[in-house]
Amino acid sequence: MYEQISQLLMYGDLDQDSILYRLGEIFARYEQGGWRKTDLVRDINTQVKRILKVATDYGFDDNLWHNYLTFVLMMSENPFSMTCEKVGASDGSVNGLVQNDFRIFKELFDYDFSGLEQELGINCFTQISNYKAIHKKDLMYNKNVSEKVRALSKQLENAKDEQEFFDAVTGFYKDYGVGMFGLNKAFRIDECNAPQGGILFRPINNMDMVMLDDLVGYEIQKKKLVDNTEAFVRGKKANNVLLFGDSGTGKSTSIKAIVNQYYNDGLRMIEIYKHQFKYLSTVIAEIKNRNYKFIIYMDDLSFEEFEIEYKFLKAVIEGGVETKPDNILIYATSNRRHLIKENWNDRNDQDNTNDRHHSDTVEEKLSLVNRFGVTINYSKPTQKEYFDIVIHLARRAGVTLSDDELKQEANKWELSHGGISGRTAEQFVSYLASQEHAFQ
Repeated sequence: MYEQISQLLMYGDLDQDSILYRLGEIFARYEQGGWRKTDLVRDINTQVKRILKVATDYGFDDNLWHNYLTFVLMMSENPFSMTCEKVGASDGSVNGLVQNDFRIFKELFDYDFSGLEQELGINCFTQISNYKAIHKKDLMYNKNVSEKVRALSKQLENAKDEQEFFDAVTGFYKDYGVGMFGLNKAFRIDECNAPQGGILFRPINNMDMVMLDDLVGYEIQKKKLVDNTEAFVRGKKANNVLLFGDSGTGKSTSIKAIVNQYYNDGLRMIEIYKHQFKYLSTVIAEIKNRNYKFIIYMDDLSFEEFEIEYKFLKAVIEGGVETKPDNILIYATSNRRHLIKENWNDRNDQDNTNDRHHSDTVEEKLSLVNRFGVTINYSKPTQKEYFDIVIHLARRAGVTLSDDELKQEANKWELSHGGISGRTAEQFVSYLASQEHAFQ
């Protein structure tokens, strides 16, 4: 195994702490001889345990060794895989070099561990080659990743030769992409564990699977959002979007739903918080050449007088020297129509304290909102709309109380739980779903 792994070219840039690299070193010791059985068994068990952890994190099943190798191929961002992501497999000279890599991976797929297991008195590789995972509905792993890994793994198992192996992997790159962006819908920024001055993208594995139809009402607002997003994913001109209005009206839900709806069209989302705006240029530089459409998502966006992070945002949206890439838009939600807090003094242009014209201050504060080409107002529902939302959600949850009973109870609930809103309606129905009398 060590000799095979060492011959990898395009896929040979393995992290020295990766499972495949460590197993290669272990098998080199085994093949050279002179090893102590206890040490070798311990080191093998350590790596098999790591394979089991990856399998648990991503919901792998059946042959975990094959699943792991498939995952390595899916996540390997190299010049070849990145080109396949954009244009598919070509007839260039690089194919001959990569064909050898795929021949090696096929040999690793078909590797016979029986001799090693018999000599060391272990059966861990046999166990993980026929593994039955526990698939519970509420386990927090990315089911989208799990399904894709297991499907491609089966396809590679059945490949008759390296050409079929090559075709399966490059076909996957063209259809779904490569690396974390190919396998996940949404990400957040991790600056704490990143190299100095850099960032890391962390996949969000338990993203809410809400769809736009789940948001009752707000049809005009949803249509505006859909029209803009559809233009974006189709490569047409589209605008940055600001969703503003009362809390609990479905602004954040709408953006999550839009990502779920257009994931298969190559839409991805990166969530970024206000204190991370200094990394915006770095984020854009990392994703601007990928074959995806990215929404940079900012939830509950607003700024107090003393906060200057909005200047980073203004520069990135339209004000900088570098043009914002066509595959990136900014979608933000806010409870404020005007994102930056305004004082009454800002309206008094006669007071020029510190040589400052207040009308200029107002213009500067409004200029951020004006850089969102689409602004969508999510206002608080009327009493009738609130009841309509409650009834719709209750029926979907199987609640059997009459409409009049639901209205009466919903009215009591909102009086003591923050007033009328879609969120209040959802919380009320969640409460009802735990009450036996609601299903009689």
